[in-house]
Amino acid sequence: MNIAIIFAGGKGQRLNENTDSLPKQFLKIDEKPILIHTLLHFQNHPEIDRIYISMLSEYKNYTKELVDLYRIDKVEKIVDGGSCAQESIYNALKAASDDCPDDSVVLIHDGVRPVITKKVISDNIQSVITHGTGITSTPCYETILVSEDGQTPKEVPYRRETFSAQAPQSFRLKEIIDAHNTIRNTPSGYTDIVDSCTLFHTLGKKTHLVRGNFGNIKITTPQDVYILDGILTFIEKTQFVKCE
Repeated sequence: MNIAIIFAGGKGQRLNENTDSLPKQFLKIDEKPILIHTLLHFQNHPEIDRIYISMLSEYKNYTKELVDLYRIDKVEKIVDGGSCAQESIYNALKAASDDCPDDSVVLIHDGVRPVITKKVISDNIQSVITHGTGITSTPCYETILVSEDGQTPKEVPYRRETFSAQAPQSFRLKEIIDAHNTIRNTPSGYTDIVDSCTLFHTLGKKTHLVRGNFGNIKITTPQDVYILDGILTFIEKTQFVKCE
């Protein structure tokens, strides 16, 4: 079984400092909420069997209304988000473990990363089958600087060896839950665990890279909203253009 875990439990305060505003996952771009753009990619993918969503508790009913409105019938459960992204992911993983086999392939994806492609989803599934994991990534085109104080570079890795991790990040269901349980039982918990790739590497586990698409941005700042609108407009204008 192939499962999508969509975590969308944040309030998006970096996008809008007004805490009373609608969370960023519900902002409409091209007449649809960002979250719906994301969900439809997994709904329409023939290899995805079920979708689990973690959501702010006060927006669970609204999310259910949107899921029904857009006929996203692969959604199995909508669960409460947690105090951080990893907590939200863990809640959704636990819900999936109640219904799905331990060896299910699980793709963990941001609810506000709405420009994923069908090929990247398929490649993640195949990577887990072949290598046990799949971390969507793209080569870095900028030089990466490593600095402890934010002022002086400590290390300048060769650019050809640097990649930017995106999502989905994919695993076997039991293995990623076991990794979460191990981290949760450490004194530091989820401190500095920014994504599932970091979680695995913190535990000394190997991961395998999957080539992603450069338009697969995460909506975090107001600038990202403008970029997303441009990307979706470009896709709409070019998807029916016949290549000679």
